[in-house]
Amino acid sequence: MTEHVGQESQILFENRGTLGVITVNRPRALNALSYDMLRGIDRALTQCESDSRVKAVLIQGAGEKGLCAGGDVVSLYHLIDSGDLGEGEEYFRAEYTLNNRISKSPKPIVAIMDGIVLGGGVGISAHASHRVVTEKTRLGMPETGIGFAPDIGGLKLLSQAPRQLGTAMALTGRYVGAADAIVCGLADYYVHTEKLGELISYLESATDAQSIELVISKFVGNTPESVMALNAFWINTAFAGNSAEQIRDAVAEHAEQGNPLAAELIEAMRHNSPTGIKTALFGIRRAKTATLAETLNRDYNMAVNAMRSHDMKEGIRAQVIDKDRDPQWDPATLEEVSETYAASFYNQPDGIAGLGLKDY
Repeated sequence: MTEHVGQESQILFENRGTLGVITVNRPRALNALSYDMLRGIDRALTQCESDSRVKAVLIQGAGEKGLCAGGDVVSLYHLIDSGDLGEGEEYFRAEYTLNNRISKSPKPIVAIMDGIVLGGGVGISAHASHRVVTEKTRLGMPETGIGFAPDIGGLKLLSQAPRQLGTAMALTGRYVGAADAIVCGLADYYVHTEKLGELISYLESATDAQSIELVISKFVGNTPESVMALNAFWINTAFAGNSAEQIRDAVAEHAEQGNPLAAELIEAMRHNSPTGIKTALFGIRRAKTATLAETLNRDYNMAVNAMRSHDMKEGIRAQVIDKDRDPQWDPATLEEVSETYAASFYNQPDGIAGLGLKDY
């Protein structure tokens, strides 16, 4: 029997054998996550953890377009515009607490990362224990394109990618396919979309992590070639720069030499928020030696500070409200953004309680 644990049935939960299935059910909005949906997923996880019949959890998206396009930034924009930042703070608190909970789940979690998986969608999937991507997967952390930096603990995940591949994703917001997602450590298994139904059916009798791995292994296909891996040498050199300006110039040089991926990445850097880029660079360098909980605590500070800045509101406006794709960033260039200003986004805002996640 399917239970409704989120607003207007936007989060569905059902027991299928030993599998607790959570479905993000807002397909008309690409399953974008509202506050109530975050709380609904949290309640579903509580049910799974307290039910001895449930041995594993599965998270999937409704519809054919993807798991989740991220947070509900349209609602966030209107909160910022109205000055009601308190609700925004509670949204991010719920989101990052959920991300941390997924990473620490006492029961295995299988995330079906089919189709669009962006931002907050990465947060409810890439922290899971078993992460499945498909030929339709388009995964990314596009936050620098809407005026802030990758959050949901994404910088911790990206900091663990080989060489500087994660830095490239964080600064540019590039969407990647299944192969790149696996290479960058954001996913584990490649399964064709047409086999997902059968895979899930077999998972309904899973008893532990080992049995899940055995089941998934029977459905794994040949992973396509990774574009990021093919370009890893020059990406490592270019994105190892000491500053965002050095990185930009190095990427531009490769683009001028005719490298198509470099051309794509430099175009993104020139279009994205200079403040977001510098904040992301500072954040990912710190995340390398931080725990996930520490990273999420910093993400909360960053998100709350970003709501009070110019670029987040302007970036959302240009991308999803007016859709003119012409954000007017302030400051307008990397050179105008000081390292101190970028780093300050991770400081705890005055008068705001920190997230306070612990590692135990």
